[in-house]
Amino acid sequence: MAGCHEVNYDEKIYEKHNKILLMGNPNVGKSVFFSNMTGIHVVSSNYAGTTVSYTEGTIKLNNETYTLIDVPGIYSLEATSEAEAVAVSFLNSNPVAILCVLDATNLERNIKLGLELKKFNIPIVFALNLLDVAKRHGLEINVGLLAKELGAPVIPTVAVKEEGINELKEELQKLLSHPQFSCSHCDTCPGCPKDEKEELDSWNRAKEITAKVRKNTNGELSFLDRLGNSMLRPWPGIPIALFAIILSLAAIVGGGKALRAVLLLPLVNNILVPFFKSLFASFIPEGVFLNVLIGEYGIFVIGFEWIIALIFPYVFLFYVVFSFLEDSGILPRLSVLFDNIMRKMGIQGGSMITILMGYGCAVPAIIGSRAATTKKERLIISTIVCFAVPCISQTGALISLFAGFSPLLLILMILLSFVIMVTVSSILGRVLKGTVDPMVIEIPNLLLPNAKAYGKKLMIRMQHFLLEAEVPMLISIIIAALLKETGLLANIAVYLEPIVSGWLGLPKDAVIALILGIVRREMAVAPLLAIEGLTALQAFVGGTVALLYLPCLSVFGILTKEFGTKVAVSIGLSTVVTAFTVAGLINQIAHIFI
Repeated sequence: MAGCHEVNYDEKIYEKHNKILLMGNPNVGKSVFFSNMTGIHVVSSNYAGTTVSYTEGTIKLNNETYTLIDVPGIYSLEATSEAEAVAVSFLNSNPVAILCVLDATNLERNIKLGLELKKFNIPIVFALNLLDVAKRHGLEINVGLLAKELGAPVIPTVAVKEEGINELKEELQKLLSHPQFSCSHCDTCPGCPKDEKEELDSWNRAKEITAKVRKNTNGELSFLDRLGNSMLRPWPGIPIALFAIILSLAAIVGGGKALRAVLLLPLVNNILVPFFKSLFASFIPEGVFLNVLIGEYGIFVIGFEWIIALIFPYVFLFYVVFSFLEDSGILPRLSVLFDNIMRKMGIQGGSMITILMGYGCAVPAIIGSRAATTKKERLIISTIVCFAVPCISQTGALISLFAGFSPLLLILMILLSFVIMVTVSSILGRVLKGTVDPMVIEIPNLLLPNAKAYGKKLMIRMQHFLLEAEVPMLISIIIAALLKETGLLANIAVYLEPIVSGWLGLPKDAVIALILGIVRREMAVAPLLAIEGLTALQAFVGGTVALLYLPCLSVFGILTKEFGTKVAVSIGLSTVVTAFTVAGLINQIAHIFI
């Protein structure tokens, strides 16, 4: 099997031969099918708009290699959004087959898309997924009749349990061997283009088919179903949502501090750092080189302290919690509940999910903003994330920074972040031209995540973090060590002293945080932990600068790619000016009253 990669609509993909398109509505389990069928693992989530970029992998059928493309989830082929336009482009690029995933719990809407796909006259196989959930809802579906009505094979599946995957591959092999198979097994296929019913409105035809093939057995709703329905109403939905948010924060903050104190700090301070200090001191003479390795800012000292003890526990627990919220179906319910509040900020409730992704990392959040239907909303989301949403590594560093003072500092920082978020979105909502469309979002079933799929997702995300974040952080640490031990830091601090010490009221050594923050956002916080005698006010001011400071290089790069250099530079300069202005005002005003 070859590897897979996410790309942003590279024209070369359209020219590939032997393409099989994996298509369907958002949140029907396409990414799980992709993972199971290619042996390649992609992160799948239980909310709409996850797969905005397509993902390609390879699959062997009939001893021949095919390219399987996970197309962005869509509701129709009207090309009213970027995802729909890309889907139509793929359909017009001569694919050899389509694998369309249907959600058994929302059959009518899914069939409507299936009928639209049939009009392209491309060999198609349907996977009827989430049958276990449909059964739980008291729904019984006649799979054979559905296949006859659609004029194509329909395979019952439960993707997260890998049920029906082998049968699906076998059906694809038959279809590819005999491309007309889906229309040759009956004299009259109601779903085929030759049938006069094809001329009916797609919705009416989908409703007609659904009524024929689906039977309600009057099963009682489970506790999860009742809870899921309750969470869509203000009462008791809002109290439940607030409880879920508070519980999530407690798990990340409290669990991270416990993991750090009980396991990671002893590991770093009692084992790793002493070992490397002893090792290097045994054969390297005293001097700058030894100090760069094991000095105050030594690579093998702060490298372990910052990356392992400071950042890792919070990153790990964030992904534990966020992955659970994704797979359980809680996130889209939060979007519905808080849509009115988000509207006042100039964006619709569905964008809340994208913004929450920014608390993991700004890069996927900015990419995820493609799910928004207008450029104005995309710009507002991306700017909010750059201004006021700390990534999880940065959040972990802030929690550690404030841990030595009062929990009130963390609460104040959260409130400041929210105030900045509302202010920025309100200003942009008035300044930027264009509109923000009403919210249209998939509300998935409330589920307990499948343990295997959940564990796989968590492992993949931690692997991505270790591969993508650790190298820039290590570069930052090397820069910090060189600046400190060569004396360059002291020279730079002289020029920036009026801003750092005068306006912001920070110790002169804090200048290193401003330098490293350009490489990685959390590195604008970590150096403050090494400064002795830092006051609560200085910690809060330093944290404010870090929160609002220049987006790191990877974020700047994705902004440039998505919106152009002019927009990226404008956002970058605006964040720097805001960071120094707001933090400086906090410092100056605080000194008036202290």
